[in-house]
Amino acid sequence: MMWVLFALISAVAAAATAILAKIGVAGVPSNLATALRTTFILPLVWGLVAARGEWLSLKSTSTNTLVFLALSALATGISWLAYFKALQLAPASHVAPVDKLSLPLTIALAALVLGEPLSLKLICGVLLMVAGALLTL
Repeated sequence: MMWVLFALISAVAAAATAILAKIGVAGVPSNLATALRTTFILPLVWGLVAARGEWLSLKSTSTNTLVFLALSALATGISWLAYFKALQLAPASHVAPVDKLSLPLTIALAALVLGEPLSLKLICGVLLMVAGALLTL
């Protein structure tokens, strides 16, 4: 159940990200804001990897892993660029719920690509979340 703790930390950090980014993009181009954000993240993450000795795993990293992580990085970059532009154009209270429509898309892709099961309870919950996101607009 440790994953729940990390998922909650992620949710809190994502909420803070929306507010901090909304303040941060004021007065600068959104692409520059995204580049600066990425510049701050890079040494932080590599520092953590170095401190934990995880860089030693690089030798055993497969090409398949690198390809999918590169594709994930591309998707992340597109997401961040679009998110920061949206924050420049609209209130965070509107942007964040629309951004969270990634949830139903993730669940659908997990079912299609990864074969993860869909239950009636899950489908109903996702539909309610989508309705809630749309009601915020």
